[in-house]
Amino acid sequence: MNELGELRPSQLIYTFGIGALLDLPNTSGLILGLDDWDTRYCTEITEDRLLGAIQRKLGAQVKQLYLPPISFDDDHRDPAAPAVGIPVALFPRWLRCPLCDTLATIESGIFRLVQDQWRPDRTRYVHQTCGRSGGTNPPTGLPVRFLLACREGHLTDFPWVEYVHNGRVPCKPARLTLREYGASGDASDIIVKCLECNEDRRMGDAFDRDRFQIGCSGHHPHLRTVDTAGCPEEARTILLGSSNSWFPLVMSALSLPPNAEDKLTLLIEENWKDLKDIPSFDVARYATAPSRMPAFAAFSAEQIWAAIEVRQRGGDQAGQEGSDLKIPEWNLLTKHQLPAATKDFRITRAPAPTGFEALFEPTILLERLREVRALLAFTRIESKGDFADADYVDDDRQTSLSRQPPTWLPASEVRGEGIFLRLKEDALQAWEQRPEVRQLEQEFLQAHKSWRRLRKQQPPEGGFPAIRYVLLHSLSHVLMRQIVLECGYTAASVRERLYVRTPGQDTGPMAGILIYTAASDSEGTLGGLVHLGQPGTLGRQLSQGLEAIRICGSDPLCADHAPQGEGRTVHGACCHACLFAPETSCEKGNRFLDRSALIATFAGKGVEFFNGL
Repeated sequence: MNELGELRPSQLIYTFGIGALLDLPNTSGLILGLDDWDTRYCTEITEDRLLGAIQRKLGAQVKQLYLPPISFDDDHRDPAAPAVGIPVALFPRWLRCPLCDTLATIESGIFRLVQDQWRPDRTRYVHQTCGRSGGTNPPTGLPVRFLLACREGHLTDFPWVEYVHNGRVPCKPARLTLREYGASGDASDIIVKCLECNEDRRMGDAFDRDRFQIGCSGHHPHLRTVDTAGCPEEARTILLGSSNSWFPLVMSALSLPPNAEDKLTLLIEENWKDLKDIPSFDVARYATAPSRMPAFAAFSAEQIWAAIEVRQRGGDQAGQEGSDLKIPEWNLLTKHQLPAATKDFRITRAPAPTGFEALFEPTILLERLREVRALLAFTRIESKGDFADADYVDDDRQTSLSRQPPTWLPASEVRGEGIFLRLKEDALQAWEQRPEVRQLEQEFLQAHKSWRRLRKQQPPEGGFPAIRYVLLHSLSHVLMRQIVLECGYTAASVRERLYVRTPGQDTGPMAGILIYTAASDSEGTLGGLVHLGQPGTLGRQLSQGLEAIRICGSDPLCADHAPQGEGRTVHGACCHACLFAPETSCEKGNRFLDRSALIATFAGKGVEFFNGL
């Protein structure tokens, strides 16, 4: 095996997960499925609530969540060391010589693999027989940037031989070249040519569905399989590295302290990863001896084993309290009595933001939190779900991570800090009853239906989050954009988690925003976010954030934007200049946003919640 590079664990969940294309400096790879992973070097992550929700969605065979294997600096320097890492296959299999424009597959033997043990990032294929190189410095063969994919998650190499001959009998063997005649890189300036018969064709036709149509081959390269039943979808041409080549379906949960006040139960919960497989009293006495686990020194071996047995008996029911992972979190964050602090969870309460006491409940400061995120599946071409909504997607268009039903899933954990804001329910309901707000809600509903119809999701009105979600989502983005200016985090390191339910739902009304750190490194513990939660500071941040969106750099076009967009967009007055946030920070893919719901704009809709503030 050849080492190609390094990735963060969080990147394997959101950016370069299983089935995604990894564009490297000299080559391109595809992350292989779970069947090819070696779990001996993976670290298990314990989060019972999340695992229970995943089992309800994917089946009871899912037993574990694993952190991807981590390779240390000295591992690749020892030739006898085992290969530790994520399995990757070279994809696409077609390469192009940048000097002579030769286009051929890896299997053809025209390109030769060259690797550097000490610099894995320099691994590459070279065109040894290139006539223009002079033979002294062979050029690097670059992966072609044209691929075929379909909405069912299939991916395959572009059919170069069939494409250039345009329905005619292809030459055997075919010698191809791929030449760029323009400096812009536009597909219309790229021509593929067969040197055997001198047939050529512009690559611009590959994106014209009237000129180029081809059925999907049903190929899953990450699983090394082809669907025998075939695929009814039409294959579409995509570019290597394009954003629509891979969309993750992710589920996440916060680690909550147990519903107990005694110290022993809390210690058992904090160390459950090391204690859950203990089979007997003798093993428990050995494993929890003061020399090995000093935290249990105040308890006898009999007490510890009894607590472990209680936890083991309750493990099968863990995470079964309901289908919505956010309800227990909301109940804990809104309790009058704050829970006891643990290793992964510690919160305090602060007064409401200064100047906004009539609209906000007291602020909850999460000085310490832990979030676990797991990758369930993925889609291509179109995203059928959102980063936080994998449990609510209602169609079957998703691609599995393994050939058989998975028994484990890749996951990552984040430890950091956060601020929880909660709107007062009476003020929110009074705003919702205004006729202008009801009209805006109907506009969002129609845009939501069009968006789902375009993606063939049924029923069209399913999953509509109501107008209060638009308000809270927009407010969350205002705060995220404003606080990164002072708290020391980057924009992509701050993330939102919204708690929204209408009064008519069984769980009761919910209207809360949790803004927390989303980075899995030292950025999660800088302390700057909690500091901004003090009433005076947070009130100033709210005032400055709302004033910043009163006038957008794209006005009046931004202010006049309506939610209806023939299914292409589901947002009102917002854009990259005022409300949009990085994809890893937003729960809804920058949908259901409208700054006019917060404050008066040029459009003058009269729906602003912060009227007069």
